[in-house]
Amino acid sequence: MNNNLITSIAENTAYVIVFGLLILAMFVLARIAEVLVSKKTGDEVSRMTTRKMVVIGVFSAISVVLMMIEVPLPFAPSFYKLDMSDLPAVIGGFAFGPMTGVMIEFIKILLELVLRGTATAFVGELANFVVGCSYVLPASVLYLFKKTRKTALISCLVATLIITIVGSSLNAFYLLPAFAALYGMPMDALIGMGTAVNPAITNLGTFVLFAVAPLNLIKGSLISFITVAVYKKLSPILKNITVRAPKRQEA
Repeated sequence: MNNNLITSIAENTAYVIVFGLLILAMFVLARIAEVLVSKKTGDEVSRMTTRKMVVIGVFSAISVVLMMIEVPLPFAPSFYKLDMSDLPAVIGGFAFGPMTGVMIEFIKILLELVLRGTATAFVGELANFVVGCSYVLPASVLYLFKKTRKTALISCLVATLIITIVGSSLNAFYLLPAFAALYGMPMDALIGMGTAVNPAITNLGTFVLFAVAPLNLIKGSLISFITVAVYKKLSPILKNITVRAPKRQEA
């Protein structure tokens, strides 16, 4: 992180505070959702077990690897790329509840920052976390109320709609203005980056409509397809992971 960026962050502390509040909100929503699911179904999804911690650790590592496999999109500027890093969080959320999914998303971002740092003043990482949670939370909560293949499909379709709405709204009203402010860049310059690759982008509204919304719709659809296709096969494996305690050394 260069000195100019540090100075810019210091001058825009309101954005930084909101970043933290958004992250906290995702954890609070996950906790509330788990309490509601537990009361409705009787399942103790909020209980942290060794098996759950192992899954969170392994899936967070897989998410980081997937996050590094980015596919550029012809209709969006270069700082928007498609990745499947939310997939492990969705599968983890289906298996162990929304808090597990949110924790996988959060640890993924922390590991990403440690390994590669940030090129977007943390805006890209925050967007990845919040938008990912906007899929994981509704999908996992709906599925836990009735664990059937049909419910899995419905929950994924609902989550795809939500991720598109949340991703578009968050970019329009907060993330893009925050990115511009933190880098001292006028919004017109940011929109111009979109116009350069997609002439249909002429203002903030068309930027979101023709770049952000399609990205999230494609991402949500791909995650939905893969989750519905593989989860039922992975579920027995995840639920039966055996964690052995290390053997004690005899004196």
